[in-house]
Amino acid sequence: MTDPEKGERIAKVLARAGLCSRREAERWIESGRVSVDGKVLDGPAVTVTDSSLIRVDGRPLPVREAPRLWRYHKPPGLVTTHRDPEGRPTVFDSLPPDMPRVVSIGRLDLASEGLLLLTNDGELARRLELPASGWTRRYRVRVHGAVDEGRLAALANGVTVDGVRYGRIQAALDVQKGRNAWITVSLTEGKNREVRKVMAHLGHQVGRLIRLAYGPFQLGRLERGQVDEVSPKVLREQLGLPAAPRRRAG
Repeated sequence: MTDPEKGERIAKVLARAGLCSRREAERWIESGRVSVDGKVLDGPAVTVTDSSLIRVDGRPLPVREAPRLWRYHKPPGLVTTHRDPEGRPTVFDSLPPDMPRVVSIGRLDLASEGLLLLTNDGELARRLELPASGWTRRYRVRVHGAVDEGRLAALANGVTVDGVRYGRIQAALDVQKGRNAWITVSLTEGKNREVRKVMAHLGHQVGRLIRLAYGPFQLGRLERGQVDEVSPKVLREQLGLPAAPRRRAG
């Protein structure tokens, strides 16, 4: 809940309302799309309270809903973005039409598949993406080549690839079949294309990459393309979320 004395930064409030990410909110503000109490903003260094009248493109913020969360089984071939400049199909194009506007918690690249968490609360998404959340991302990865289990085990000490330092990674060989192998990989940082880059560093090309879990949430038996909402009770238990306050409309 917003502290009535201290308030919150405007970009954070827009993200929490589910309109956009915090970065997108800052761009909207700088382009003159956002006003507070009748004044058009020209920069994001503005603090608002529950009594502030916020408008985007002349329209008031929607009444804030409680945070919601969905599990989605992302198929390969979809990009995790709302708009793709190359015109490729996106995750958000494939969602049921009755879903509210949502943002993803982290991303899966074009060829990757498996569990993608979606939420109507942009600030919640940002919070759960950060390594500080401590949430483990678990993947099943098919690679080409004979796997050296000793090198996999050494990833627990972290590894530097092309000047980028990756933290502790738990990786274990599940099965080696000829020149292909399946590996289970668990990590908490989730840097851009981390699994693919680390596997390439070990000399393995990734053939399939499936996310099985993100924190306490599992892919389970969710079919490709299927969406399943996490119950409010489970969401509160796992994230410790209070009921959302309602923001003044009008």
